[in-house]
Amino acid sequence: MTAHDFVYSWRRVVDPKTASEYAYIMYDIKNAEAINKSEKKPEELGVKAIDDHTLQLTLNQELPYYKELLTFGTFMPLNEKFVKKQGSKYGTTVDKTLYSGPFVMKSWKVEDNYSLKKNKRYWDKDHVSLKGINYRVIKDEQTALNLYNNDKVDTTELSSQNVESNKDKEGFETKLESATYYIQINTQTNKDLQNKDLRAALAQAIDKKAYVEHNLNDGSKPIDTFTPEKVFTNEKKEDYNKLVNAPYTYDVKKAQASLKKPKKALGKDKIDIEFLTYDQDNAKKDAEYFKEQVEKHLPGVTMSIKQQPNKQKIALTKKGDYDVAITGWGPDYPDPMTFLDLFHSETTKGETGYNNPEYDKIINEGKSSLLQDPDKRWKELARGEEMLLNDAMVIPLYQKGKARLTKKEVHRRIIHYVGTKEYKHVKLDR
Repeated sequence: MTAHDFVYSWRRVVDPKTASEYAYIMYDIKNAEAINKSEKKPEELGVKAIDDHTLQLTLNQELPYYKELLTFGTFMPLNEKFVKKQGSKYGTTVDKTLYSGPFVMKSWKVEDNYSLKKNKRYWDKDHVSLKGINYRVIKDEQTALNLYNNDKVDTTELSSQNVESNKDKEGFETKLESATYYIQINTQTNKDLQNKDLRAALAQAIDKKAYVEHNLNDGSKPIDTFTPEKVFTNEKKEDYNKLVNAPYTYDVKKAQASLKKPKKALGKDKIDIEFLTYDQDNAKKDAEYFKEQVEKHLPGVTMSIKQQPNKQKIALTKKGDYDVAITGWGPDYPDPMTFLDLFHSETTKGETGYNNPEYDKIINEGKSSLLQDPDKRWKELARGEEMLLNDAMVIPLYQKGKARLTKKEVHRRIIHYVGTKEYKHVKLDR
């Protein structure tokens, strides 16, 4: 792995021929956006290899969080020779993928299981204790719990119905995470949803507290903002989230008052909305709760549920083929922009129909001129978030919590607040 691999990889990401959904995350690099829009050539990207071990990149402007952003997966290097040799098969099987971390893939059965083994060529292999990691893909959480109780797995997440019966066990913990879940609204397929007052009625009609307590019961927290709490802090340890004044909270009377306006404007008493969600059992239960809340608190509004496997659900959402959809997002880097730029018109084009020039202006300035004044930047981003929430394009539901059981023999696993789990330093007492 050399600096030249990074140059190849980053050019590949922004090349429009690659059609990378995450190309926008590199737009801070000189010429990246123009390349992705076919206005410049990939060779003009602001990155070059000075030598095998020195990489130079040129940004459009200084970014305080860029060092952390570079840890995101899209920036990881690819071996040019290997990738070109595999062609369209690259990354599809174990032998068509190359690795440089503490572990390498040993086996991979899609939607069933996969296993890792220690990378003998890893630069810091002497500090990697595990010989390998075996993952089981189990959609039914009760089955996963049974495997845990029979010592077949070392750690498992718990569904809400299993929390009470397991919370006194050794190794039980709940942890508030950095992802938020929300209902995303599309104004393109269902013309009724172009009415802001209808969207506002929906935003005020759902009892999130009851949902979190009864449906989740895993340490999750009801939330009225798009961004999570206690994730984005400045040098003074101040929480960005506290700057955001959420315009809508659960309030049945206000929801019903809001509903009167679209009924009058649309000239009808009956409104039908389709709710897109995943195909897991818990997803259906959750969707039924939201359906019950909407139909109970908003007379005349009917919500039908459409369940789809994960891949199809995401595809439908991406191409805007839905009315409203349950969606979750976790931060890619420790700055509120990782949430807010999702609803810039260029990013969400075709997916939601949202196009607010003033919101776009705040996002654009938050990535450029405002970077020199961090306090003002945060206030402006908070104002932008309030704008998005007031337009009711997203209905925040909860900040994700996770309940899990872990065997006492497992030590030193790191679960990052922004990022993923790290097993490099894990040790097993057995």
